[in-house]
Amino acid sequence: MNIENFLLMRNEISLLAVILLILVGEIFTNNKKTIINVAVGLFIIHTIIGFLPIAVGELFGGSFRTNNLVHFFKSVLNVGVLIVILQANDWVKEKLSLKNKSSEFYILLFSTLLGMYYMVSAGDFLMLFIGIELATIPNAALVAYDTSKIKSAEAGIKFILSAALATGVSLFGITMIYAVSGSIYFNEITSVLVSSPLAILGFVFFFAGIAFKVSLVPFHFWTADTYEGAPISVASYLSVISKASAVFVMLMLLFTVFKSLVDTWKYVLYGIAIATMFVGNLFALRQQNMKRFLAYSSIAQAGFILLGMLANNSLGITTVVYFAAIYIFSNLAAFGVVQSISLKTGKENMDDYEGLYRTNPMLSLVMLMGLFSLAGIPPVAGFFGKFFLFTAAASKGYYLLVFIAVINVTISLYYYLLVVRAMFVRKGENPIPFYKNSLMTKAGLIMAVAGIFIIGLYSPLYEYIVEISNFIFR
Repeated sequence: MNIENFLLMRNEISLLAVILLILVGEIFTNNKKTIINVAVGLFIIHTIIGFLPIAVGELFGGSFRTNNLVHFFKSVLNVGVLIVILQANDWVKEKLSLKNKSSEFYILLFSTLLGMYYMVSAGDFLMLFIGIELATIPNAALVAYDTSKIKSAEAGIKFILSAALATGVSLFGITMIYAVSGSIYFNEITSVLVSSPLAILGFVFFFAGIAFKVSLVPFHFWTADTYEGAPISVASYLSVISKASAVFVMLMLLFTVFKSLVDTWKYVLYGIAIATMFVGNLFALRQQNMKRFLAYSSIAQAGFILLGMLANNSLGITTVVYFAAIYIFSNLAAFGVVQSISLKTGKENMDDYEGLYRTNPMLSLVMLMGLFSLAGIPPVAGFFGKFFLFTAAASKGYYLLVFIAVINVTISLYYYLLVVRAMFVRKGENPIPFYKNSLMTKAGLIMAVAGIFIIGLYSPLYEYIVEISNFIFR
């Protein structure tokens, strides 16, 4: 292996170096707050490095592979994580540094991201399984990171038990796929896998495990309780970064490894898409806690994503990747405001946001942009994301499913506007007082809002995704 081949893992090597430097800094630095700035600075450098061009190729006999689409998606994940740690900066300084737990937070967070890198670059089921485990186990520790709250510990237990069950089910499905194909390598399985009862059963088990990561119905029960109990930074990370990486893996496997089973899985996705959209939206109507509210919102968004997967062509993969990028920025804008308000005031219920525009107009506008993008209101990016998803589904004749999705968009618009009404229309007896956010928190919120507009209005970005998506199907 020469240095050029080894640099195909540039993102993984760079992130591992960041983790090791933070670990060394924790050992030799007495001022723990310095580590926070060092961690953020190192990750900014890592994110910039990630945008540099990279070659296309494979390592370890095809276990690890990279191409322009994988590289682009890793860069999107990097930007999303950067926004998360910028928005979490005040929480880490005010809560974690006093308990000497700030370094461990970044190490765990970046370790999960490293696992997601291996997930999206996996060329066989062994690498995929290692990546899933590396991404899941540190996440369980992050969910239970707020040791002063019983809900956090409870959320951590629910998450790890549900994740263990999902992992076991997925592994069982992988063994069945290996039994009918005789290989764990994606390229080899694609060429030999044919529709058979054992192959279909293996797919169903494997899909169930991945569906847990994406929070698809009926594998969504952990989501709301975990988001509510976890620290808000961790909840936002789970809702966007963890979910987006799982969506990418599901997308690539459906369009390549399981392409021969399309006549089976298109009906599975059709039914799950409808159930996921309705369950997410209808349960979101009942929520008062903003973390649970955004949890069910994220479940509904996962249902919309399945519309693009049903297209089963380059348009489908383009729309899903494009929508995933939009979703990351939209959800982080909403979660960023929730985190800021919770840290400063301890308030997390929707009623607490009454009169927010009169006291904190900028925060209200950031939340407005995030919710409008999630709802799909023009001209923000979420409108174009949903429009392209509906177009992809309609191109394959799924008109009834598109109609059902439009109904769900209308339902989601109602409950998103409940938050908007509380902020802009109602006065509130005890509104949240005015306060100033730190520079890093402002930077995180600005990046999220900028991403919402840039991705939606900068058409060359969509054209670039189309180009690299077509490359996969050549």
